[in-house]
Amino acid sequence: MPDALDVQASSSPQSNQSPQDGPAPKQTKRILFIIPNFRSVTADEKLPPTTTKEKFKIALLDSFDYSAFVEVGILAGLGQIENSEPEFHQGMAGYGRYYWHSFADNLDGDLWVEAIIPTVSREDPRYYTLGHGGFFKRTYYSVSRLVITRDNNGNPTPNFSEVVGNGIAAGISETYYPSSELSWTKTGQHWITQIAIDGLSNVVKEFWPDVNQKIFHDKY
Repeated sequence: MPDALDVQASSSPQSNQSPQDGPAPKQTKRILFIIPNFRSVTADEKLPPTTTKEKFKIALLDSFDYSAFVEVGILAGLGQIENSEPEFHQGMAGYGRYYWHSFADNLDGDLWVEAIIPTVSREDPRYYTLGHGGFFKRTYYSVSRLVITRDNNGNPTPNFSEVVGNGIAAGISETYYPSSELSWTKTGQHWITQIAIDGLSNVVKEFWPDVNQKIFHDKY
């Protein structure tokens, strides 16, 4: 999760919305000036395929954005409060262990889900906003993007990057966590939790342009 990716801005997108609908609210590079939103594409925009370089740029932006360090810090603090990894112990040294493990989890996941698997499977890692229809239709659409995405030609394809990528990332985490804390159950929980978080993130991305326009008057 430096500044925003220029893929959208440099691609001269074309709109295909109908006149009666009017232009769809625009996605912004960040949500509330803070949360990274680099992968979101405004409804009805037509963009060229992402290159391998752009896929890795997206992943690294998400991993090394200033907000990512804050997010990792919060997750590390919650883990320490819950004593989720007793072998890390407490105090500043313990917090440091929680922090770098959380950072590694974040980087690992971003690389597999947004760069490596999409490159191999020729998938587009961006989130294409539906932007039209009722609340339930758009919510269903955003959650369904966990299993359906677009390939580099813009055609629907199974979302291997989300499902397989998060599974690989969860498995790799076993190599740097204490062996006494590892189990297939815990790895599976980590996998499912990350997919659920990504689903919630999709819902937020889907409705953010509307919230920004109607509540904040495009301030953000």
